[in-house]
Amino acid sequence: MVRATGPLLYGAAAGAAGTTALNVVSYGDMVVRGRAASSTPETTVRKLAEKLHLRIPGEGAAQENRITALGALTGLAAGTGMGVVLGLAHAAGWRPAPSAQYAVAVVGPLVATNGPMTVLGVTDPRTWAAADWVADIVPHLAYAVVTVSVFNRLLGPTPSAARGRRASHRGRHCC
Repeated sequence: MVRATGPLLYGAAAGAAGTTALNVVSYGDMVVRGRAASSTPETTVRKLAEKLHLRIPGEGAAQENRITALGALTGLAAGTGMGVVLGLAHAAGWRPAPSAQYAVAVVGPLVATNGPMTVLGVTDPRTWAAADWVADIVPHLAYAVVTVSVFNRLLGPTPSAARGRRASHRGRHCC
């Protein structure tokens, strides 16, 4: 039996792998279409710091570099955090079909990242063009596929799947 910390660590690892996949797809899209990186993470960091009455240290380029790094780190935290949420749900007994896992792994990060940006007035998804939606959803689909696949692989086979494999191998001799 897997201890409760196993699914949490597996979820974090799976979320980190999924975040890498999301970044690869996003940067690949930038290469193919020649589009610029989104400035929404940095704008979100600025607006959030303003709302919380926090000052990001530094002046000029040093402060801008910190803001850029904080924007990137929020994405990494969201992706890894979603994996941890999947691990928590598993530790609590949630055993959905893979399709439900994929849906949660797509929608969760979309809401976790676009929600604060929308609330802070950084973006308004209602005004996005179809290309904007594709540029946002396709990387999140890659995130979900990798995160769920890695998570389930790290967990190993379910007891019922393991029983099914054992039953199908009865009476066979291996070379």
